[in-house]
Amino acid sequence: MEMLDLCALLLSLAAIFSYINFRFIKLPTTIGIMLIAMLISVSLVVLGHFGFEGIQNKATATLEGIDFNKALMHGMLSFLLFSGALHVNLEDLAKHKWIISILATFGVVISTFIVGGSAWIVFWFVGIKFPFIYCLLLGSLIAPTDPIAVIGILKKAGVSKSLETKITGESLFNDGVAVVVFLVIMEIAVGGHDVTVRHIILLFVEEAIGGMFFGFVIGWLAYLMLKSVDNYQVEVLLTLALVMGGYALAHAIHVSGPIAMVVAGIFIGNRGRLFAMSEKTMEHLDSFWELMDEILNAVLFLLIGLEVLVLTMKGSYLIAGLAMIPIVLLARFISVGLPVMFMRRIKDFSPNAVKIMTWGGLRGGISVALALSIPAGPEREALLTITYIIVVFSILVQGLTIGRLVASKKVERTCS
Repeated sequence: MEMLDLCALLLSLAAIFSYINFRFIKLPTTIGIMLIAMLISVSLVVLGHFGFEGIQNKATATLEGIDFNKALMHGMLSFLLFSGALHVNLEDLAKHKWIISILATFGVVISTFIVGGSAWIVFWFVGIKFPFIYCLLLGSLIAPTDPIAVIGILKKAGVSKSLETKITGESLFNDGVAVVVFLVIMEIAVGGHDVTVRHIILLFVEEAIGGMFFGFVIGWLAYLMLKSVDNYQVEVLLTLALVMGGYALAHAIHVSGPIAMVVAGIFIGNRGRLFAMSEKTMEHLDSFWELMDEILNAVLFLLIGLEVLVLTMKGSYLIAGLAMIPIVLLARFISVGLPVMFMRRIKDFSPNAVKIMTWGGLRGGISVALALSIPAGPEREALLTITYIIVVFSILVQGLTIGRLVASKKVERTCS
C-alpha cells in the first residue's frame, strides 16, 4: 500500500473510532480508540479461524507493512515529546530535579534488573527457554513509563501539581535513559560479546548528555529566530522545523532525539513564551501543537490496538504476560519507593505519592516499539507478546482507574 493511502486509512480509522467512542462508549479518546481497534483485531482473528482467512490476511499484511518502531521512534515521538514538554513549567521542574533525575536513571536500572530477574523465573516455570540476557532485555524495554500515555491521562486525573510534575518530568526523561540501557543489553544479546563499563559510560554520555546539550542548542537557536519576528505563521513553522529537523539531525549525529526534543520543548515553552512570543502567537502555537498531539495520539493508540493481528498467541506467552503484570507493578513500586524513602529526609512528599506514582507509571507505545526493534526470532515473538499484554493492562486498567485512585486518596486525607 502506498504511503499516502496508508496515512489516509489510519487517519480515517482513528477519526471513525474516535466518533464511535465519543458517541457511545465515552472513554478517554485514546483509550477508547485503542479498545475499539483491539476488539476489531480480535474479531478478525476469530473470523480467520472460521474460514474467513482472506480478510484477516489482508488486514495483517497491511499492518505488517507499517514499521511501528520507525513510525513511533523516528516519527511521531518527536512531535509528541515536544508537545508535552511545551507545557512543563521549568520552575516546577527545577524544584523536583533530584527526584526526577534519580527516578529517570537509577529507577530505570533498578526496574530493569527486578523485572529481568523475575522474568527468568517465570519463563522457566512456563517452559520458555531463553538466555538470561533476553530477560534483562524485557526488563529494559518495559522499564520506562511512557510520556505519551502518562501526560494525556494525568491531565484529567486531578493529581496535585507537585505530583503531576514529578510523574510527567520522569516520564519525559526516562525513555531516553531506558533506550540507552536497552541498546547496551541488546548489543550483548545479539552481538554475543561483552560490553565494557567504558563503552556503557561513553554511550550514555553520547546519547543522554549529548541529547540534552543538543536540545539546548537547537532550542536556543529557535528562540533567537522566534524573538526576531512577530508573525505566528512563521513562528509555528519554525517550531515545526525545530522538531522535524532537530530530531533528524540528532539521529544523524547519534545523540538522543527524545531527550533533545524534551529539552528544546521546555526551553521554547518557558523562555520562548516569556520573551519571544506575542499573545496571539502563543494562542496559535498552543492550538497547533495540541491538535498535533491529539491527532498523533489517536493514530498511535489505534496502531497499538491493531498490533493484536501480528502477535504470536501461544499459551505460554499469554501466561507469562499475565504473570509479569504484578511483577512489573512491584518493580515500579520498589524503584519509586526506595528513592522517595531516602529523599523524604530532605524533601516533603504527599503520604500517597509512592502509590499514585506506581499506579500512574503507565507503559505504552515506546515499550512496544522497542520490542519490535528486536531482530526476528522466537525471542522477539515472545517478548513482543508479553510486552503487549503488560502495555494493554497498563493503559486500560491503570489508565482508567488512576483518577479514582487519586480521588480516593483525597477523600482519605479529608477524613483523617
